[in-house]
Amino acid sequence: MRVYCHYCKSVFSNCYIVGNEPSIPNAPVDAVIIDPGIMDLNILSCIEDNKYSVKGIFITRDHPFLVSGLATLLRVYDAEVFAINPSINNIRSTVVRDGETINSGSISVDVISIPRHSSESAVYKIDNILFTGDSLTAGLIGKTISSYSAITQVSSLRSKILSLPGDYAIFPGSGPPTSLNAERRFNLGIAKFEALKPRRKNFRLNL
Repeated sequence: MRVYCHYCKSVFSNCYIVGNEPSIPNAPVDAVIIDPGIMDLNILSCIEDNKYSVKGIFITRDHPFLVSGLATLLRVYDAEVFAINPSINNIRSTVVRDGETINSGSISVDVISIPRHSSESAVYKIDNILFTGDSLTAGLIGKTISSYSAITQVSSLRSKILSLPGDYAIFPGSGPPTSLNAERRFNLGIAKFEALKPRRKNFRLNL
């Protein structure tokens, strides 16, 4: 499994190409793309030079910074679009659900939904890698419109992501890659809301 990261300078986001290792020299290899913030010559060259057959395009969240290259990408490649939403930029998508496993060609993708303020975001797990969009980045969590939404998001991250056994590489929608162990220990966004939890007090009743 190979992962190529392309920083989309114009929209400040990361686009990822994930492809299998070739089993036969010069034969097409299955690949998926995650969060096409742009579609440019660098991404096109990566796909063509590696002889990738793009089977699926996975969207973590319907945000312009993460999907601006989708329409152009689909003009070049006949790939299925997967997202929490039934359409992305008026492009029909296959709806994914929490706990579902998608087989996109020979690549298996597990779906983990993370509730946000107005909708949900998807985290995609491929082997020992988590593609977290803007739900979880290095040291931070996704922005929300209220403290309640933030606490809900943190609760989901703790129960669905941080609780995963072992370590994972994390490739976020923006910023540098990180690891699950690092975020367990050092994520300031999660620590902030953990500190807001009311502390239990033990009362002793003398009769």
